[in-house]
Amino acid sequence: MCAERNTDKKKKSAATGCSDGKENIIMSKSKQNFSIEVEGMKAVCPLGEVVGNKMIAEGKIPVISCEGGCFRGEIARVAAHMVAKEEPYSRGCHGEMFTAPRSAMAEWARKANKVVVIDGCFMHCHGRIMKNIVGHENMIQFDALPMYNKDNKYSDTMLVDEIPEAERKDLARQVADKILASLKDSTPFNSEPQLSCGCA
Repeated sequence: MCAERNTDKKKKSAATGCSDGKENIIMSKSKQNFSIEVEGMKAVCPLGEVVGNKMIAEGKIPVISCEGGCFRGEIARVAAHMVAKEEPYSRGCHGEMFTAPRSAMAEWARKANKVVVIDGCFMHCHGRIMKNIVGHENMIQFDALPMYNKDNKYSDTMLVDEIPEAERKDLARQVADKILASLKDSTPFNSEPQLSCGCA
C-alpha cells in the first residue's frame, strides 16, 4: 500500500507513482483554465424557485458538495446533508447554481453571505467552479478526505458499496462535525491534501 512507502519510495512516487505498481495520481495545478459550453434554456425548476427564494428571504447559507459516484464523493454528499440540518445552513442545488444563472437557486448563491462547498478530494471540482460564480472570497471550501482518512485506510476505495453503510455514515458524521466546528469558530480546517493510489 502507498501508506507503507519509505522515504526513498516516497521520493520515487512523487515522480513516477506508487511503489506497489499502481499509478499514483500526481497532484498539480494546471496553469491553463478552460471553459465548458452549457446549452441554455428558458425553463427553471419550479420547486427550486420556491426554495431558492425562501432561502434568500431567510438568509440561509447554501451548502453544496461533491456528488461524484465514488466513495469519497458519497462521504462528502452525506456530510453536506448533515451540515445543512444545522442553522443557518441549508442544502443547495449545485445543478441550478452552475447551469441556470437566472434561477432563484443561483441568485441565492450569489446573494448569500457565504457558500459552503464540501469537496470529496483534492481535485476540488465543485470549489473550482463555484469560486467563478460567487468569488473565492465568498466561498468556504473543505476537502473531506483528509478529515477521515488519517491512516490512509480508504485511499484505494473507489466503489461506494465497498464500505458498509454504517461505516460510511460514521465517516460522514466525522466530516460534518469537523466542518461545523470550523464554521462555528471561523477557523479553517487545516489538513494536507491527500493523493490516491489506483483511482482519482
